[in-house]
Amino acid sequence: MVTPLKAAAGNDAGQAHRIGEEPWYLPLGDEVEIFEAAYAARLPVLLKGPTGCGKTRFVEHMAWRLYRQADTARRALDTPLLTVACHEDLTATDLVGRYLLSGDETVWMDGPLTRAVRSGALCYLDEVVEARKDTTVVVHSLTDHRRLLPIEKTGELLDAHPDFLLVISYNPGYQSALKDLKPSTRQRFVSLEFDYPAVDLEATIIAHESGVDADTAQRLALIGEKVRNLREHGFEEGVSTRLLIYTAQLVAGGIAPRRACDVAIARAVTDDAQVQQAVAAIVDVLLP
Repeated sequence: MVTPLKAAAGNDAGQAHRIGEEPWYLPLGDEVEIFEAAYAARLPVLLKGPTGCGKTRFVEHMAWRLYRQADTARRALDTPLLTVACHEDLTATDLVGRYLLSGDETVWMDGPLTRAVRSGALCYLDEVVEARKDTTVVVHSLTDHRRLLPIEKTGELLDAHPDFLLVISYNPGYQSALKDLKPSTRQRFVSLEFDYPAVDLEATIIAHESGVDADTAQRLALIGEKVRNLREHGFEEGVSTRLLIYTAQLVAGGIAPRRACDVAIARAVTDDAQVQQAVAAIVDVLLP
């Protein structure tokens, strides 16, 4: 016996976020206002930027803002944000859902995208180009005037909840041409570009997230800026704000600053001994 559209227990590809305290986010431009305007018009949003620059925190912050602005009935929503970390084995079935055996019957389990479409949550597909090509195709009908999700296995054509919004992200800096977004997908989204903050703003973020003093945070932000400049010498990625925060958290936990930089920056960003030495030289100059 088959029981369609019945929730089944178990884990799936998505991570549900419940809203508690406000996720702290320091705006670097007008991204908050643009996202709110896009949400008001239910326009899907594409976030582009390097790894560890704050894209995921931004989405969490915006989910919290929109949740707080919702009416009382909408604030009862348990999971206003569903995040999917995309990877090469992620399929459209992982997003939409599948039939599973439960005892003597077959039950349907919604995937994270379907759950968001039904409930009116934000669905965030992180690093979407890492997923298989059929994954991006399945979202096309959700990103135009139709706002529909076809579920082939159940024969259902699901209208998106009025509050549903799709958000995707990727890092254009290191993707190969084979993994770039197709124009047919890219042109369905409002695009917001992110980058690492200026030194003073990044120092503020580091200090807030780690608890280190302002001088240490400023020095780490300067180290981050100098290490990113190594890209001009063949080092592709640089160091993320996330890694600078990790470094500061180690310092706040009692690790010597230079040792913290060694394990959380130099050895984390590369295995190339020459690049590690170049990072160590920057640290030697900027740390006492």
